[in-house]
Amino acid sequence: MTVADQTDNVVGDRVLVAVQAVNISRLSTHVVPVVPGTLVVVAGAGPKDSNGAGKSSFIASITALLGDEQWRFASGAKAVSELLFNAELAAGAGGRQWASASHGYIVGVFGATGRLDPMTVWLRVNQEAPHLEVRWTSGVHVATGDSEAERVAKADERWAALPRSAGRRDVVARDLTRVLYGGRVRCVSFLSTSVRTKVATNLLSQPLNEISPERVFEAIAALTGLDAELDQEREARRDEYAKRVGAARAAEHLSEFEAESRALLDTFDRRDRARVRLADALRCWRGRLARRLKDAADRDGRLAEESERFEAAAQTAAEAVAAVKTELAQLKDDTLDRALAQARAEFTTAQAQAARLEADRAVAENSADELRAAVPALEEVRRFADGRDVPAAEREVAATRSRLNLALKALGVADREVEEAAAALGDAEGGPAAAQLKALSAAGVAACGLLDALDVAEQARGVVDVRGRLQEHAVVVDAADLAAASAALGGLPGSVIVTSAGVSVTGAFDRVPTGREARVKAAEQRLHRARDAQEEAAAAVRTAEDHLAEAGRRLEGARAAVRLGELEARLAERRQRLTELTQALTELTPKVAEAERRVSGLDFRARTRDLSIERLEGRRARCESERAQAAAGAARIAAEREALGLPALVSEWGGSADAAKAWLDGLGEEAALTAEEWWRAAERHVEHALRDTFPGEDDELPEELAFLVAERTGRTSREQATFPALCAALASYLRGQEDYERHQRRQIEAQLASRRRDLAVAETGAEDAAQSTAVHRAALTAAVKARLARVAEEFDRLDLAYGGYGATLDFPVPPAPADPEQRWSWKVVPKWRRGEGQGHVPYNRRANTALMDEKAVKLVCAAAIASSGGGHLCLVLDELGRNLGKEHRREAVALFRRIGETYGITVIGALQDDMEPYAIDACGQYVKLRRSSDAMPYNEPPVVIGHDAHAERVRALAAFVGRGPAAPHTPPEPPEPHEAAGSAESAGGAVG
Repeated sequence: MTVADQTDNVVGDRVLVAVQAVNISRLSTHVVPVVPGTLVVVAGAGPKDSNGAGKSSFIASITALLGDEQWRFASGAKAVSELLFNAELAAGAGGRQWASASHGYIVGVFGATGRLDPMTVWLRVNQEAPHLEVRWTSGVHVATGDSEAERVAKADERWAALPRSAGRRDVVARDLTRVLYGGRVRCVSFLSTSVRTKVATNLLSQPLNEISPERVFEAIAALTGLDAELDQEREARRDEYAKRVGAARAAEHLSEFEAESRALLDTFDRRDRARVRLADALRCWRGRLARRLKDAADRDGRLAEESERFEAAAQTAAEAVAAVKTELAQLKDDTLDRALAQARAEFTTAQAQAARLEADRAVAENSADELRAAVPALEEVRRFADGRDVPAAEREVAATRSRLNLALKALGVADREVEEAAAALGDAEGGPAAAQLKALSAAGVAACGLLDALDVAEQARGVVDVRGRLQEHAVVVDAADLAAASAALGGLPGSVIVTSAGVSVTGAFDRVPTGREARVKAAEQRLHRARDAQEEAAAAVRTAEDHLAEAGRRLEGARAAVRLGELEARLAERRQRLTELTQALTELTPKVAEAERRVSGLDFRARTRDLSIERLEGRRARCESERAQAAAGAARIAAEREALGLPALVSEWGGSADAAKAWLDGLGEEAALTAEEWWRAAERHVEHALRDTFPGEDDELPEELAFLVAERTGRTSREQATFPALCAALASYLRGQEDYERHQRRQIEAQLASRRRDLAVAETGAEDAAQSTAVHRAALTAAVKARLARVAEEFDRLDLAYGGYGATLDFPVPPAPADPEQRWSWKVVPKWRRGEGQGHVPYNRRANTALMDEKAVKLVCAAAIASSGGGHLCLVLDELGRNLGKEHRREAVALFRRIGETYGITVIGALQDDMEPYAIDACGQYVKLRRSSDAMPYNEPPVVIGHDAHAERVRALAAFVGRGPAAPHTPPEPPEPHEAAGSAESAGGAVG
């Protein structure tokens, strides 16, 4: 027995008695006890209503723990990871952000009936693969702590301490049902939560008569586990379809191979024809060589005779050219040329001398004109000299400039005297103690200068102060203002303050003036005298400047007289030069005319001689042309004979010209064919051979053949040059293909036999798959009918046991779909009797709402009982009774409880707000999940209440899982929803 076999069904007959969620949605980490075998309702109180309290997440986690196959465990159960805490969904209503959970835990405590043998199963839910890991251990091992954070941390510690469930690794999603529950169905559910990958039709989500028969079957199949068997039937149809497709493909491949084989055999036949064509092409090529050799030999004989005629004409022309050259040598004596050259040189020299004399005369005339134009201006300036020469004028300028300098110095002295007199007048008017008086006035002290208060004789100005002299900076103030005056003059050292109480000295000065009015008058007179002297000095300066300007003009006139004398001398020289140049030109003119006449005579004689030479040159050119033509004809004949290529033709033919003639004579009618006709035939044969060998345009030619075919494209000469190499390469290729083609023919025959055998095997396999699918479908039909019959039996039993007259199910067997991907869709029509002894009426007939709700509850319970196989089952329903009418809700919920307690089914249903008042006193256990604000990341501790006899069980279960015992609670009369919740909490029923 393997390890996997030993660990199958580790939970056994234990039932779920408590569940804990860690990092699952917003659920709190408190342990919630679960009373088995009764109706457990789950209500919620969110920030506004029951929405947002986590009811759907709570019951979904229970279905994952109990192995509900709708989670697709075989595929890894990735959808379970959607149950983890999500920070984006948790943040709202001004709440702060939290980190999303990368993993979480769903913990279930299972207890055995009648004995203390608990077991704890841990499911670790991961955001990344594997999305589900399973560990378990004996006893109760849940995460405990005083806060949510402590319990989350404790959960990681607990998980790490648990032993690995499969040796070195953990059991993952695909093995969960087999390992924990031995492959038995422990949970069926109707969940409407969005995290489910497949949401089965909920028979309680809408009126039963509004659900189609196909959806009724889908709901029963989900509850009874028929989904897997229907998927197996679809897989069998897929296998049958695949094998039929395989057989069809085998037939298609055989047909394709036969077509390909025919194409290959046709190719081989074409290559055989190409070999024949190639032999014909080579024969035609040999005929062309023979014809060319014979024609070339005949042409060579004719060209030899013509070459002799050209050689004789060339000899005659050469003799005539020699005679003309002798006569030309006599005419080409250079005596006349030398005389003509000397006469031209003398004429050129005389012309150059005359041109130079003419140019010099023009220059002399221009220079004389310029000098004559400058004479009037100089004569005008010379008048200013007044008879003075240059030295006298210069002495006069120097004396005048000296007098101007002295006048300027006197003007400077007068200017300084004016400035000093003006300054003295300012000092006299301001007084010797002006600074002190200004400072005292700014300080608000009345004062006057001491010297201004005294009238001291001019000769007594030297009287001294307390040490021998009066002070010129002394001021007189009142005795009461002495302190203020001392403070005001503290910044003027040397100040003297005179009061009736005495003299205060802050410094000393050398001299003391007296008599202010006398000083001012004296200063004014001094200023007037200085200004008079200044005006006289300025007038003297102006007079000196005028005299200097006049002296300058006389100096310029004296200098102009000197330049005028020089100009008249130069003008006389230019006139003498013009006379000399004119005389020289008169003497040179006859010599130039004589030289010109001599040049003309000699030039005429030279032209006459050149005409004779030209006529002789023309005659010589004609003779040389005739000789050249004869030589060219001979060369052309020689080139033609060379171009015939007799040696090469003999070599190509492989024999003599006589042998070629004999070969052609033996052909009969073909002997008359020209070389071009032989070539066309050879080209035609080789083209056919190439097309037979490579018929397709995209056929890949061997490298050598491809090169030769590309080279021969375009001109005929290139095609003929590459013809032998092309034929040799093609022959080599065809020889190389012979063995391959022979082998391929044998391979094709073997492949055809093998593929025909494969087709027979594929057709046999398709027939076997069809028979297997038919057998499987028959077995599935029997299984579905048996399962539906069991559901119908339980449906009838429940209906009779709980107030009905009997019920059944009508389920005709539908034909299997032709599409292998289409699910085999069945129809189930629930029927029941509406009275004793009446026939069964289909469910979609008009009926009252209470009857429809009652039959839907019984049908769901019947399907759950039929799927349990005799073991404990958990039926999980989302939004329990949402579609039930208000007047029938309490009865429907009570029916769920009675059926669950009678058949040992734990029914867990989530409630909306409007259903809570009807279910709270009709259930066996009440669980309320609470969250008062969106700012809270997790729920508050849940409220757990046991009703009737289950109150003690809730307390026992709470103690059993290690929490404080739940306080007893006896439910009162059906209260309003908020009163019921409040009474539960006040009674101490909150657990966790």
